[in-house]
Amino acid sequence: MRVGKDSQWVTTVLGSCVAVCFIDQKRKIGGINHYMLPYWNGDGLESPKYGNVAILQLFKKMLDFGAKKEDIVCKIFGGAEVLGEHYSVFNVGQRNIDLAFKVVSELGVKVISSSTGGRLGRKIYFNTGTGEVLQKYLVKSTNKLIK
Repeated sequence: MRVGKDSQWVTTVLGSCVAVCFIDQKRKIGGINHYMLPYWNGDGLESPKYGNVAILQLFKKMLDFGAKKEDIVCKIFGGAEVLGEHYSVFNVGQRNIDLAFKVVSELGVKVISSSTGGRLGRKIYFNTGTGEVLQKYLVKSTNKLIK
């Protein structure tokens, strides 16, 4: 998770994980998180690796940095089913996507763009000052060890 008042580029790689980006363009404050699983069930340590924790923590941090709720907008990325059909029964990517849209909506924040789902991972670059996001799809390749 990262929040900044200045223009900083933050990079993350997403497979079934999701990144939520919040931007207050009036105050040039932006923040990004990256979570692995949708819900923390209350057992063990409350961790931002869970979406329902990560999104609320990011939102609070945005407000702590001076962002105003009414001026925050959102962009959502990730949630691919990169492990193939064998693992799609768990639907981790889709569950992460659904959670992101649900929690952001409950916060009253408008989603202005998203790139979610599919079978390919993504590498995204997020600018905390402008809210700009650059995205690159990750193509699967076969690595070969050469002796």
